Amino acid sequence: MSGTRKLAAILAADVVGFSRLAGADEERTLARLRALRSDLIDPTVAVHNGRVVKRTGDGAIVEFRSVVDAVRCAIEVQHGMVERNAGLPPERRIEFRIGVHLGDVVEESDGDLMGDGVNIAARLEGVAEPGAICLSEDAYRQVKARLDLHVSDLGARQLKNIVDPMRVYALQVGAEAEPRPAAGVKAKPEAEAAAPARTDSGKPSVAVLPFANMSADPEQEYFADGISEDIITALSKLPQLFVIARNSAFTFKGKNVLVPEVAKTLGVRYVLEGSVRKSGSRVRITAQLIDAASGGHLWAERFDRELADIFAVQDEVTGRIVAELAVTLTPRERRSLATERTDNLEAYDCFLRGRELFFRTTRDANRQAQALLERAVELDPAFAPAHAFLAGTHAMDWQNGWGASLQRSWDLWERLALRAAELDRSYPYALWALSLFHLWSRRHDEALAAVEESIASSPSFGDGHNTLGLVLHYSGRSAEALKSFERADALNPVYPDVWLHFRAQALFQLGRFAEAADVLKRRIGRNPETDISRVLLAACCAEMGLLEEARAAWAEALRVNPGYSLERRRGILPYKNPADGDFVIASLRKAGIEQ
Repeated sequence: MSGTRKLAAILAADVVGFSRLAGADEERTLARLRALRSDLIDPTVAVHNGRVVKRTGDGAIVEFRSVVDAVRCAIEVQHGMVERNAGLPPERRIEFRIGVHLGDVVEESDGDLMGDGVNIAARLEGVAEPGAICLSEDAYRQVKARLDLHVSDLGARQLKNIVDPMRVYALQVGAEAEPRPAAGVKAKPEAEAAAPARTDSGKPSVAVLPFANMSADPEQEYFADGISEDIITALSKLPQLFVIARNSAFTFKGKNVLVPEVAKTLGVRYVLEGSVRKSGSRVRITAQLIDAASGGHLWAERFDRELADIFAVQDEVTGRIVAELAVTLTPRERRSLATERTDNLEAYDCFLRGRELFFRTTRDANRQAQALLERAVELDPAFAPAHAFLAGTHAMDWQNGWGASLQRSWDLWERLALRAAELDRSYPYALWALSLFHLWSRRHDEALAAVEESIASSPSFGDGHNTLGLVLHYSGRSAEALKSFERADALNPVYPDVWLHFRAQALFQLGRFAEAADVLKRRIGRNPETDISRVLLAACCAEMGLLEEARAAWAEALRVNPGYSLERRRGILPYKNPADGDFVIASLRKAGIEQ
């Protein structure tokens, strides 16, 4: 056989039941397949450095530089198909089977590939379930230490026309795939370690970077940040867009980065960047929308206005983004784009400062945020955002025991959250604060209704999707919770470390102890001072029969927090079914751990 012999990662894919689909409606099926290739498959292959070697009618053979790239591409394609099939009857769904193998191939002069590497990938695709991915043992060996994958070992399989049986691993679609540092290697900072976010198929995906503060006063940083956050909040309300959450976009604050790098890290195509210069009663804002795929500027503009016009400028910026991305809005959606505003600029200034401090999540910052947000509410009693975040500060006081009185923190949390929702139910953080209050009050149905309403009004609200996962978990619906957590992670790829604990809780409740333990170890790596994740890790180890490891994890939890109390923790967590809350305690007893 002529040609160049080499080792390559090969992905083989085809459509399940293509003949049946084409027989029922050939024109529609072919049109959908062409659209899938142009809108989902080919762009995803390109992002992951793949090369389409050949089309096979309803499928394709793709070469990648690494198995990691091949698997990430496969996962993204399968995720995209789940979303595109949502709402369609089973008989009209297009589903792919995918096989991935690392093996020897021969590259012909025309770029075609032949040999066992291609044949085995195609046979692996043939044994995959609809919507699933099958990996050969050689491929799995390359990714198991680099990606967190939820796989099933299917054992040795005799593949058609392949002489020797081959061990096959089936990849559970919907599970996370993120870089994992090798043993002994220190994890990179959040912005560097995060896996690229998965974008919504067919939706323009946008990240709004923190606007640069060009004012002479460095303390005006909060004002520039506030402009960015308000634009993110407005864009998040549109179901036609996929908008990256604030704290992921803000990991690039103050860094000299290239837009293509930002787009790749956050998993978006479009990036908005800009600057703010505030001087006296005047403000200058520059903004530019960049297409990371081409590097070209879709739109750029400078606004020199009176400070009193700041909300009009924000509305104009969001409106131009929507226009440039060719998003068609209903009258209601157009109205929802308007920034939540106040006629009192001092109240807005206090709100921006308070919100920035709230996101730091420390005791001192929370106390300062409280004072500023109280002032904002005093200056404008009808400003919903100030009420919502002030409710959040009291929620943080109650949950962490930071306030002078737990009862006072609880009462203020309730009053302010109810008032925020009364003032503006379209502001996502208003219903977010209210949902959390209902959850910790063990009013699970009301919590679910509030958070679902917040997501309905702001589909890209990452904190809302995470809160929905919490509500579902504590309501005894952990399988559904995992889907919400996955959605939150996609919107906020550089998510807070505590989100890993939430996911581990759901996995533990479902009896997926090994997976939960892996997630908890990642959380501990990011936050070495966590006690709750060490306790849950001890419970996981106990359930897996690793009793010495369980006792060691428990000892570490007490080292971090000598005053840790299982009974207090059980009393706080708002499980709808008390038995769910007792599960951890029962597991710990298996390792002889009592308190």
